[in-house]
Amino acid sequence: MSSNRRELLSRMGASGLALQSFANQAAGFRGNIKAVAFDAFPIFDPRPVFALVAELYPEKGAELGSLWRDRQFEYAWLRTISRRYADFRQVTDDALVFAAKALRVELTAEKHARLMQAYLELRCWPDVPDALRSLKKAGIRLAFLSNLTSAMLEAGIRNSRLENLFDHVLSTDRVKAYKPDPRAYQMGLDAFGLKRDQILFATFAGWDAAGAKSFGYPTFWVNRQNQTLEELGTTPDAISANLNDLVAFAVA
Repeated sequence: MSSNRRELLSRMGASGLALQSFANQAAGFRGNIKAVAFDAFPIFDPRPVFALVAELYPEKGAELGSLWRDRQFEYAWLRTISRRYADFRQVTDDALVFAAKALRVELTAEKHARLMQAYLELRCWPDVPDALRSLKKAGIRLAFLSNLTSAMLEAGIRNSRLENLFDHVLSTDRVKAYKPDPRAYQMGLDAFGLKRDQILFATFAGWDAAGAKSFGYPTFWVNRQNQTLEELGTTPDAISANLNDLVAFAVA
């Protein structure tokens, strides 16, 4: 373990046994993790988008938000399978229009614009800045590897004041295929020039954790919403609701 990594774990010692537990889980990867590729939502908090849905549609907000979110990813996967790619902003727009029609709620031009704009106003979770700086200090390279468009990712970076922390901002627009297609995960290998087992993939969703693990990445599920593990025949290498534990895992 490098002196920087020892110092980092020492400074994080106040977190006690949890951090040691994640360091122990990482034993098989010790010293081998050279980079972390993040999905968007371990970094950016999506809850304000759905809070706005609830504000604009108080009677059907929860149902509308859930259907909108489900259709976003279903449309992304269907477009990948059918090779009829549209970027994630367009997929998000199409999913919103469908959800509103399906629930028979009025999607005025103003509400439509506000809900779409909310994805350009995302900000990071509170634990993100310190965790990213800790990873950088430990010599670990960082990237986004996300279904979101480059414009959506760059907006979130600016809103969160995370400039200069990411070595790469990789949108699936580059390969015209959404995760969990292997072409999407391959972007991390191409960008970093590293082997699969040297890149830790950090994901927000269980299906993405399964996809990244199947591709061959060491995988850390940042399960901020306490979701159930997917029944897809794979298990992430570690699961936690925060990035402090990811740091302990990555720098062990």
